[in-house]
Amino acid sequence: MKRYAKVVGLREDQIEEYKRIHREVWPEVLRTIRDCNIRNYSIFLRRMPDGRWFLFSYYEYVGDDHEADMAKMARCPKTQEWWKITDPMQFGLENRAPGEWWAECEEVFHTD
Repeated sequence: MKRYAKVVGLREDQIEEYKRIHREVWPEVLRTIRDCNIRNYSIFLRRMPDGRWFLFSYYEYVGDDHEADMAKMARCPKTQEWWKITDPMQFGLENRAPGEWWAECEEVFHTD
């Protein structure tokens, strides 16, 4: 199992809608997450001192090929439909890596 943490911005005028849709995530999206070997997935919201809002996600990956499973998720038509709704609510960090939307975070400490 490998832990992943990522961050992306959330537009302030979209906070309530983002929360609402995540209270009712489509079953097909949840199934795809599970089928792509993701467990213990959480998204947190935080307002930063500069006034911008950020989403922080955490999940545990239990598969053998993260890249292949992420590609599988990206091919799912229902997930693509979900992302067409959620992506415009978000904004990428200026210092994210090329090709990233949610910027990956480095794990610097863990304890069980």
